[in-house]
Amino acid sequence: MDIELQAMDVSPPRSAGWLTRMNRALARVGMIVAMIGLMTIVAVVFYQVFGRYVLNDSPTWAESLAIVLVLYVTLIGAAIGVRDAGHIGLESLLVMLPDAARHKLEIIIYLLVGSFGAGMAYNGWLLGSSVAPYYIPNLHVSEAVRYVPLVLSGVLTVLFSIEHIVALVRGEEVEPSWN
Repeated sequence: MDIELQAMDVSPPRSAGWLTRMNRALARVGMIVAMIGLMTIVAVVFYQVFGRYVLNDSPTWAESLAIVLVLYVTLIGAAIGVRDAGHIGLESLLVMLPDAARHKLEIIIYLLVGSFGAGMAYNGWLLGSSVAPYYIPNLHVSEAVRYVPLVLSGVLTVLFSIEHIVALVRGEEVEPSWN
């Protein structure tokens, strides 16, 4: 019975710091939001096709909503990919290096990824605030809605990169969110 309960336990180890616990929760919420967004995209596109070919009255808002949802799903998923080490890395180069050099290069990679995330968040904020007074046609929401996922993804990328750097310095590994 204990073995079954231990196998079902998906919480991080007790030694995990607050950043790991917070990032794990954020990544899980992000995965759930991305999955719901993906299902919503399918439903919206289905409704648009149904409206166009069956009802002969295509909903004008469906395409705009689908495009906004694609931004959310893609950018949140990309940030979670950073935490789960699913991003594009220099794996072939890393394998050939000695451990000490590989360790330093991994830290540099996560510093660069985190810097990119900070740039995404900052510039997404600037772009979103510059178009906030304007509205997306047919949706009647601010154009800033298109830039929210860019800011969120950037912030998450920075947090997940910091977590990886801390884990590398401690000689630990970050467990993927889906474990």
